[in-house]
Amino acid sequence: MKTGCSGWHRLLAPLLALSASVALAAPAALLSLPDFDALAAKATESVNISLDTSLLGLAAGFLDSSNPDDAATKELIAGLKGIYVRSFTFDQDFAYPEAQVEQVRRQLAAPGWQRLVQTNNTKDHTRVDIYVSVDRGVANGLAIITSEPREFTIVNIVGSIDLARLHRLEGKFGIPKGLTPEDQDGKPQK
Repeated sequence: MKTGCSGWHRLLAPLLALSASVALAAPAALLSLPDFDALAAKATESVNISLDTSLLGLAAGFLDSSNPDDAATKELIAGLKGIYVRSFTFDQDFAYPEAQVEQVRRQLAAPGWQRLVQTNNTKDHTRVDIYVSVDRGVANGLAIITSEPREFTIVNIVGSIDLARLHRLEGKFGIPKGLTPEDQDGKPQK
C-alpha cells in the first residue's frame, strides 16, 4: 500500500543541496548582529554600515588609485566580503541593551575565532574584545567589540584580511581609528 510519502524524498535532495550551498556561501566570519535600528532614536550619535561584496566594490570605485593611500586601501578591500559597523553613543549610562552586545560577544567563542586582545576595566565599565577568525592558517574575519557606559561599537570585517596592513582601513567605512598602536610619529608600529 502506498502512503503518498514517496514524493517527499524527491524534494528533499534538492532542498538539502540548496541548504548546503547556502551554508557554504555564508562567510564563516560573518557575525549575526541584532537589529539595533530602534536604538538610533535614543542615541545622540549612531553609525550603521553594512557593505557586502558588491557595495565594497562600488565604494572602491570612489577611491583615487593615483593616491598611494587610496590605492593601498583599494587593494586591501579587494579580498573582503563585507564590512559591518554598528556604533551608538548615548547621553546617559547603559541606555543600550547590554544583553544584545553580550550575545554578539558569545559568538566569538565559536570554533575558528581566536582572541587577539581583551581588556576589561570593571571600575570604568569598559571592555574591548578583538578577535580574528582563522581558517586553515588564513585570517578570514575580524571582530571588534567595545563597550562603555555611554557607547558601544561592533565592527565585523569579513574576508581575506592582511592583519599587518589592517591599519589602512582605520577611519574609512566607519571603522574607528586606533586599531593598531602607533609610535610618536603617528606611524603604525610593526
